[in-house]
Amino acid sequence: MISRTTVLRLVMALPEPAWATPRVLGIDGFATRKGRRYGTILVDCETHQPLDLLADRDADSVATWLREHPGIEIICRDRAQVFADGARTGAPNAQHCADKWHVWHNLGEALERLVSRHRALLRDLLEPAPEPPEPAPETAQIAEAENPAAPFPQGKFLDRLRDTHAAVRAQVEQGLSLREIARRLSLGRNTVRKYARAASPEAMLHGQWQDRTSKLDRFKPYLEQRMAEGCTNVSRLHRELQERGAHCSYSTLRDYIRPLRPERSAVGNTPPIARPPSPGTATGWITRHPDHLPEDDQQQLKPCWPAHPNSRPPPATSAPSRPS
Repeated sequence: MISRTTVLRLVMALPEPAWATPRVLGIDGFATRKGRRYGTILVDCETHQPLDLLADRDADSVATWLREHPGIEIICRDRAQVFADGARTGAPNAQHCADKWHVWHNLGEALERLVSRHRALLRDLLEPAPEPPEPAPETAQIAEAENPAAPFPQGKFLDRLRDTHAAVRAQVEQGLSLREIARRLSLGRNTVRKYARAASPEAMLHGQWQDRTSKLDRFKPYLEQRMAEGCTNVSRLHRELQERGAHCSYSTLRDYIRPLRPERSAVGNTPPIARPPSPGTATGWITRHPDHLPEDDQQQLKPCWPAHPNSRPPPATSAPSRPS
């Protein structure tokens, strides 16, 4: 066994491989400290062999290196101005081109901007959602009996409470001790004991969230009326309450109206709201080779082409492959 320092010393002692001046030179930057210090790497694009590292990313350094190695015909680089100036000064007769990654990356950005300008067409692809069926009277009565006024907190807090309760109860049923459970879940032993004794997560909140008063209770009829009218924007409701003399923060109002929202108070499991594909998702469908596109994505891509009068789907044989 040898240390890693010995391995590094042996590797650094190896002679550098010999190389000749390349015909096609690749120039790119690399970070030694991101946002602060950068260097320059020079690569033979035909053999993929790294040739040299420059300690900075400066046009003069690039120009000096090119003068010391004449005969370069093509310089492959990105659009950084320092590389452009250094390459024109050090090798004025060389042709400049962009590498495949930057060509593909720039094409994807331009295409995504184009798709973003036609975002409305993506929304038109959605089928209208069917009207949810009205719950039966018996179901509504059962739901009202189980949750008369949403007395418990909603959202992430209750989700974490349920997850922790389920984890503790599962390990209790396995016969683990409270000390071992506390060590595994990084909880206090008294906390684990409370979760282990509670028959349900809601039982741990009994008396804590029941019949709690709020400074917004006197505005509850107004909030219910506004949400019945279709206004669920918290910022707008917050401004309206401030005009009526309410003194509360945005987060307090947001948490207060969460159980009052129509979608929260609906009985039964409502289907999730369908969302149109994002411009980034649609761009990925278009730029990917059709043979590599899953069948579900192909079905969603087909309606995108006739949605715009000037659009035509590209032939499958001309679609470029994703660069490695």
